[in-house]
Amino acid sequence: MSGVVYHVLVDDRKVQTTLDRLIAIGQHPWAVMKDIAAYGENSTKQRFDDGVGPDGNAWKPSRRVMERGGKTLIDSSRLLDSITSDSGDDFAQWGSNAIYAAIHQAGGEISAKNGKSLFFRTPDGSERRVKKVTIPARPYLGVNDDDEANIVDIVNQHLQEAVTN
Repeated sequence: MSGVVYHVLVDDRKVQTTLDRLIAIGQHPWAVMKDIAAYGENSTKQRFDDGVGPDGNAWKPSRRVMERGGKTLIDSSRLLDSITSDSGDDFAQWGSNAIYAAIHQAGGEISAKNGKSLFFRTPDGSERRVKKVTIPARPYLGVNDDDEANIVDIVNQHLQEAVTN
C-alpha cells in the first residue's frame, strides 16, 4: 500500500491561552461577581434618587415629603448609606443591615411593644401617640429586566476581555 502522509503542525498556543483564561473565569469568577455586586449596589442606590422601585412604580411619597419636600426614604440618608455589597467565587449580593430596612422594603405595621402607644414627632414638630403605624411598601431591592440585561453585559465583558487579551 502506498500513499502520502501529511503532517500538519499548528501553533495553537494563543488558542490554548484564551481557553485557559475562559476556564479560569468559569472556575473562579470572583472578578465577575465583584462587578455584579457593585452594579447591584449602585442600581439600588439610584432607586433612592429616582424614588422608584425595581418594578418601575414610584414610591408612595412619605408624609414628610408631602409636607416639607425632599425625597422619600432619604431624610437622614441612613438607609441609603447602609446599602452595601459583597461577593465571592459563588455569590454576588447587596442589601442593607439596617434594622428597619425590611419594613421599608416590604411594608407592614408597627405597634407598641412595651407600652400602650408609639410616640413620635411629626414633620411640623408636633407630638403624636398612636397604637400602630402602617408603613407602605417602598421596594428598593430587586432585579428588574434592565438589571438582568446589565448583569449579562458584565459577564459578557469579562468573557470578551478573556478572549481579546
